[in-house]
Amino acid sequence: MPELPEVETTLRGIAPRLRGALIDRLLVRERRLRYPVPADTENRIRGQRIQALSRRGKYLLLGLERGTILIHLGMSGSLRVLESAIPPAKHDHLDLCLCGGSSLRLRDPRRFGIFLWTPDPPADHPLLAHLGPEPLDQGFDGDYLYAHASNRTCAVKSFVMDAQTVVGVGNIYANESLFLAGIHPARPSNRIGRERYRRLATAIRRVLASAIDQGGTTLRDFVREDGRPGYFALSLKVYGRTGDPCPGCGAPIRQRRIGQRSSFFCPRCQT
Repeated sequence: MPELPEVETTLRGIAPRLRGALIDRLLVRERRLRYPVPADTENRIRGQRIQALSRRGKYLLLGLERGTILIHLGMSGSLRVLESAIPPAKHDHLDLCLCGGSSLRLRDPRRFGIFLWTPDPPADHPLLAHLGPEPLDQGFDGDYLYAHASNRTCAVKSFVMDAQTVVGVGNIYANESLFLAGIHPARPSNRIGRERYRRLATAIRRVLASAIDQGGTTLRDFVREDGRPGYFALSLKVYGRTGDPCPGCGAPIRQRRIGQRSSFFCPRCQT
């Protein structure tokens, strides 16, 4: 599932080719995404110029002259900028056609993505209004985590994966960050001290920044906007490495279910 680094990688890839472009039309081949693409979307965005591109959590935001397009890649989605004349593949559900002959094409085999237009400020949209801080922004640090964990008894891994706590720390990156910080993923959130949360916040920032630099993580479906895979999978220390020796102490990496998600950890290095 594309997480923050994969979405940021996509944003950086498509932004230079979309910023300032004029929308010719929206071609929808399949409206049945996670939320159906409203029938009036084509008329609302036709003829508008894309003025800005940004990211909020796992959402891509295309700022138009009037309103904003919200895009979420769901579990298997990807975006590519290509020539409009290139025939669509089976799961290419939508083309945002630009004047000049190119298109932003959404491919989504599982149809769990989102493509919506809103006339209101995106921060007020119901899908975005509840989100926590961005992990790479200055407002996110260990003191913030410590303060928000004081009344939380859930496992720390579930805590940092909660988008209301902080956005974009998906399963892969939560596992890797907790390993780097030396914290067991099942430890109750309110049983972790301030200094350990400071180490965790630093680890989260480090892991996400490294993943972005390497183009995200490709395990199955994700490809970058240019069709290449992300290479952070080569740097994973614990995720998906059950039974492999810990890179720190050599103990076998263990796996267990926490919050309905597979969790990977070293029983010696993480306490």
